Amino acid sequence: MTYEEYLDEVTTLITEKYGLADEAAIAMVMRAQADDFFSGHDDDPSICTLDRAHEDARIVFKRYK
Repeated sequence: MTYEEYLDEVTTLITEKYGLADEAAIAMVMRAQADDFFSGHDDDPSICTLDRAHEDARIVFKRYK
């Protein structure tokens, strides 16, 4: 998936797994992106996998809630 699709997937997983509103999940992902959490993903699209999205959703939720 593309980098943008990956960010969308992480956001969706946060809303589904943790019951947050879309706006809250989007804000978390945007903060993580501003902190360069996803910088490696943009450089190497091969790591933008569904398995990695599940892991990153968990990390972003814990770190940015």
